[in-house]
Amino acid sequence: MGKMKALLVHGKGDLRYEGIEIPKYGEDEVLIRVRACGICGSDIPRAMGDGARYYPIVLGHEFSGEIVNIGSEVENLKIGNKVIAAPLLPCGQCHYCKIAKPAMCENYGFLGSRQNGTMAEYVAVKAENVIKIPDYMDYDLAAMVEPVTVALHGIERINLRAGETCIVFGAGTIGLLTLQCLKALGAGKVYIVDIVKEKLDIAKKLGADEAIDPREVNLIDHIKKNGKPLFAFETAGTPVTQRQCIDVVDKLGEIVYIGTAHGKVELDGSTFEKILRGELLITGSWMSYSGPYPGHEWNLAINLIKEGKINLKPLITHSYGLKDGMKAFETMVDKNENSIKIMLNI
Repeated sequence: MGKMKALLVHGKGDLRYEGIEIPKYGEDEVLIRVRACGICGSDIPRAMGDGARYYPIVLGHEFSGEIVNIGSEVENLKIGNKVIAAPLLPCGQCHYCKIAKPAMCENYGFLGSRQNGTMAEYVAVKAENVIKIPDYMDYDLAAMVEPVTVALHGIERINLRAGETCIVFGAGTIGLLTLQCLKALGAGKVYIVDIVKEKLDIAKKLGADEAIDPREVNLIDHIKKNGKPLFAFETAGTPVTQRQCIDVVDKLGEIVYIGTAHGKVELDGSTFEKILRGELLITGSWMSYSGPYPGHEWNLAINLIKEGKINLKPLITHSYGLKDGMKAFETMVDKNENSIKIMLNI
């Protein structure tokens, strides 16, 4: 197949731009020329820590590109199609796959985690994972569809009712997308909480009714005074915000944990008792898939973007070429940069 350029992780903080073989594609697969790939928060421990399953590995799963070759069994796709692809590779055979819960698959693969991903010039993907996007959609925006589906899936874990008050903890990529999806799906007042002023400013521009820095106000007292939310979404993954969700939500409220935990989560008795006394419903949200695979979240995300109900451009704060991948990761972990989504143009 020849050679391609890729960004490979060889160890902790050891990212190299080098040549590797173009992946082979099967009869039920397509070969995609990658044009844009976003860096996900989950990529950070794999690149800058010891979170990779093996070395060397090509990271990346939020991407867009165009089909350059197709397998003999592929229908409804053709060379030249502008596409994205769901990165989850469910086995299709386990109990959870058979009940249309692919994110619960017990034997799944995943681009950029369990096999080489999309921080490369080419990637081979099963045709069933591929979704066509409009020709006029920018590659950078198309690469953001995957995180939009994560936000949508999180919202669908609760019984959102039009006009109800919500609160989102964390104004990173998923938090800002959750904010916008809530508004697009009919939520009423939406608070968003973060400690980075620049991110809170963006949240206001994207429709937040209140953008709160909890260091400047007593969050619980402020929420009591201005209207308790019935629905809370935790996207930051910090022990503090994981507790605050319970403390601020109204009785009979519903809480969705989307952010991956970054440390031990401890609840004092008074916080835990609020779950009991308020009869709170608490759930987790994992990835962004439903049946039939990859799920309705994907076309819904594309439609919301097409209709202008989600504004993605303010979220892309930095762009780099693939050869500058190490710099891109350094920027993402540099708190002074206040990055939200960093895009690799390939």
